[in-house]
Amino acid sequence: MKYKQALFNLCLKYAKNQAEAEDILQDTFLTIFKKIKTYKGQGSFEGWMKRIAINKSIDRYKKDLFVFTDIKEEITDDTAIDQNEVLGMSLDTILGFVQALPSKYRLTFNMYELDDYSHKEIAKILSISEGTSKSNLHRAKVMLKEMIMNNKESKTVR
Repeated sequence: MKYKQALFNLCLKYAKNQAEAEDILQDTFLTIFKKIKTYKGQGSFEGWMKRIAINKSIDRYKKDLFVFTDIKEEITDDTAIDQNEVLGMSLDTILGFVQALPSKYRLTFNMYELDDYSHKEIAKILSISEGTSKSNLHRAKVMLKEMIMNNKESKTVR
């Protein structure tokens, strides 16, 4: 199928592993086939299908998101990752780090950083506050930075 790989890659970045991505992809195609008549021809067909895949990914983890906490504290930690730190890392390694994040952080990170949702949109979709969205994104970045630094250190120790 023409769009299978693109949709699978999208599902993979939201899933914990390949098996879950495959399950989400299957749910996505079932929904696409059921709702194909609702596509109005406005915008790209691929974009319409990607939106379904993102929604299926979000739905899969929404039941776990009730544990979000609303953090009001000022976020001051530096979460910027120097590009030199990720040079030489394979895409699979980086994807593995993202997949290793707890669901609530992975979901917020993917929506904000990779799929261009605003914190306001994330808050509405996940039924959380904008502050919680910002906090979860911050925590995801801190965890990713730690994983990258630990990976770098383990390679220099060898």
